[in-house]
Amino acid sequence: MTNTQKIVPFLWFNHEAEEAVHFYTSLFKDSKIGTVVRYGEEASRAKSAVMTIEFQLNGQEFIALNGGPEFKFTEALSLFIKCETQEEVDYLWDKLSEGGEKSQCGWLKDKYGLSWQVVPTALLKMMRDKEPQRAKRVMEAMMKMDKIEVSILEEAYNAQAAQA
Repeated sequence: MTNTQKIVPFLWFNHEAEEAVHFYTSLFKDSKIGTVVRYGEEASRAKSAVMTIEFQLNGQEFIALNGGPEFKFTEALSLFIKCETQEEVDYLWDKLSEGGEKSQCGWLKDKYGLSWQVVPTALLKMMRDKEPQRAKRVMEAMMKMDKIEVSILEEAYNAQAAQA
């Protein structure tokens, strides 16, 4: 992979980096696995176990490391996915949360403990509305959701117009 991206997220896994990368690249278009560096004989790990693996998701570069159990992922960092359709939200929410943990407002942890936000672009547009009451209604609706549902957000967004 050519390094055209100056800042590359580096993800520390205990021992599941290769499995996780195969999983992630199966979910996103324009994704691929690049260079794989394996531990040598001098390492305390099994010879030929993956040390680092470069990959791309939607053209975005990442590096994964099998670094051991010293560090865990936290919600302090999440990967934010802008979804164009409800179908995309549904697909990614279902796949990424399988074996993981669902949370509020589009947040989830996958089976490897990595936090993701699965967010429809429609939400971002509604939240930027110049009318504060519309954005407030959308925010209140979103706060009641786990997986974000665009139709419910649209109902909240258009509620006042429907009452007039």
